[in-house]
Amino acid sequence: MPANHPHILVNVAMTADGKIDTVERKGATISSAADKIRVDLLRAGVDAILVGGRTLIDEDPKLTVRDPALRQERLQRGLPENPAKVGVATIADIKVNGDFMTAGMAACYIFTTHRTPASQVEWLERAGAKVFVSTQDRVDLIEAMTILHQQGIKQLLAEGGGTLLAELFRLRLVDEVTIYIAAKIFGGASAPTLADGPGLLAGQAPDLELVSAEKYDDEGGVLLHYIVNKN
Repeated sequence: MPANHPHILVNVAMTADGKIDTVERKGATISSAADKIRVDLLRAGVDAILVGGRTLIDEDPKLTVRDPALRQERLQRGLPENPAKVGVATIADIKVNGDFMTAGMAACYIFTTHRTPASQVEWLERAGAKVFVSTQDRVDLIEAMTILHQQGIKQLLAEGGGTLLAELFRLRLVDEVTIYIAAKIFGGASAPTLADGPGLLAGQAPDLELVSAEKYDDEGGVLLHYIVNKN
């Protein structure tokens, strides 16, 4: 990763057939109880959590550290009790009174485009978000990562959705990947996967190196940890 970009860890939970949600796209629970504890630890250890537009608008995630003890540990280290929240949305139709904007004490960064009405940008800024508006039709993720680094974000946890993650992989911005694979099958050609979008050609595929594989006994899931080989 270039020196002016955060270290990016992609973390997802998916079914055995590679789905990160059902065809309903309502945020179906995939992680086991043990995996949720692991994710909370991950969140507590990063500077910011990143989600894309569909996840942001449809699910309105809190993106907070759940365990009070972990939040207290962050405060003792001189950090905010929650990592910053980062949203990327072509049209930032985000509820100013929703969970993303209001849950927990956390800084909010929103990257959007000129397609978001100026009045909405103003509302988001009044609600406390730092909004970065691109004159292009899509958010430039490389530029966004540079801005986040300038804002002090060194460790970034990317949680979805599939379109955003696919673009991060395409741009070779990802450094690590952790995947919890649940003992479930969702099926559905239109159900989202870890990396959606137009897809990558074989020569564009990231080279992943397996660091560890661990079986979770509570619901029979498996945790895979990869680093992305940039050579």
